[in-house]
Amino acid sequence: IGKRRTSRHRMTDNPTDFLAPGPTVESTAPAVVAFAAAHAGGGTALERAVRLYYAVRDGFRYDPYSSALSVEGLKATKVLDEQRGWCVSKAILLAAVCRAQDIPARLGFADVRNHMSTEKMRQRMQTDLFYWHGYTDIFLDDRWVKATPAFNIELCEKFGLHPLEFDGREDSIYHPFDVSGNRHMEYVNFRGTFAEPPVDEMLATFQKHYPHWRNRSSEPQGDFEAEVERETATQTADARA
Repeated sequence: IGKRRTSRHRMTDNPTDFLAPGPTVESTAPAVVAFAAAHAGGGTALERAVRLYYAVRDGFRYDPYSSALSVEGLKATKVLDEQRGWCVSKAILLAAVCRAQDIPARLGFADVRNHMSTEKMRQRMQTDLFYWHGYTDIFLDDRWVKATPAFNIELCEKFGLHPLEFDGREDSIYHPFDVSGNRHMEYVNFRGTFAEPPVDEMLATFQKHYPHWRNRSSEPQGDFEAEVERETATQTADARA
């Protein structure tokens, strides 16, 4: 795994630096505060963070076609409004609701080799390397713990993936293999942690490596869940034939 690289967006590891709201991590927005209060419950910061993780993981469906790469497109309130998001925007929402509960949270990014995709996504991206995959880094019991709320439980069941559980003590990152033992995710490079997503850097990377971004089609249209269902049904039928 590659070394973390420096960035003008990167901040210190001081947890108090990751409590304030930001342009996308809108931890003081009324809708975010209300969602956090409704789902966090009582108890310790760890107990509340775990409940918030599952509320974000399963309460909003994963949709890579919602990957608008702008401050407006990544706002936590946008995920709440649309009830869907991709890895980065769902990580932003989790960071926002944690901060709303006075739990320090920041954004982590990594490049991953993704062996789970649909044919339409593969044609658009023309690579299995996903740059700037987003997760949430949460400060619990005096240490930073990674949490990845991207894939909702229904999607995991349809794709035959191990759902990512989170206990607030161990890192929750993608499994290398799926339920059937096939390759799933490989972490190639960790890019570091940030209070806010470095949108300009992300956009430059996407425009360099992804054809649909170079062609100024930054929001490819599609129904990812429907694509998953069709391909899963086809694979099942082929296996039975």
